[in-house]
Amino acid sequence: MANRAYLRVWTRDFTEITLIAQFARFLTTAPLSATENAFKELIVQPIDATELSLAEWDLKDLGYGAPEVAALAIQHLHPDSAYIVNAKWDIWSFDVEALKWMHKPEPLMLTCHGPEYDGGIAASEGNFTADLGFEHFFTGHGGLLAPGAASNPFDSSDHPLEHTFRQWMSVPANLKEYHAKTRANIQQLFSWVEAIEQALPVERSELWSEGEQNFEARLDAILGQH
Repeated sequence: MANRAYLRVWTRDFTEITLIAQFARFLTTAPLSATENAFKELIVQPIDATELSLAEWDLKDLGYGAPEVAALAIQHLHPDSAYIVNAKWDIWSFDVEALKWMHKPEPLMLTCHGPEYDGGIAASEGNFTADLGFEHFFTGHGGLLAPGAASNPFDSSDHPLEHTFRQWMSVPANLKEYHAKTRANIQQLFSWVEAIEQALPVERSELWSEGEQNFEARLDAILGQH
């Protein structure tokens, strides 16, 4: 299974009273896909992830933005609920089989944790979280963009697709494009974090992934490479 990456955001003055207003402002910042620029689904999850959902709305083809989603969410305002929104955003991804880049919509899941949801999980996971998709959208595959690994940037897998990938990336122009497209994804992510900090009273934010001890430092390092 490929590792995934996440954004966590903690805000000041986050209470049941301010929850919906802050949630709407968080949704407003989301960099939605140019071709699928509306929210797809809203789920109200009570108590914790083991419970059945309290309410679900299929928003496909309705063109709902942040105000409309917030208006639905407020119908089930509870401090022990989470509000989960599914959407799409445009990310550069490399198709190893076709050996080409695609800039296309990828899933983006946004969650608002009520202050009492799952025993107060917001304290450790953030008042707001975003499942950003695959970690390699931002770090590359197999240590290809690892700082200090330029002399031998490819892993040792003997899988035919991996061999083809290594051969393709051994061409300097292809590796340069790989770096540029990955940097574009990182820059989009960093711009989004800045937009959130302007829209909300952010106390702190954290970029985290399943495969990196310090995901944000890795991103900074890749941006700093030339």
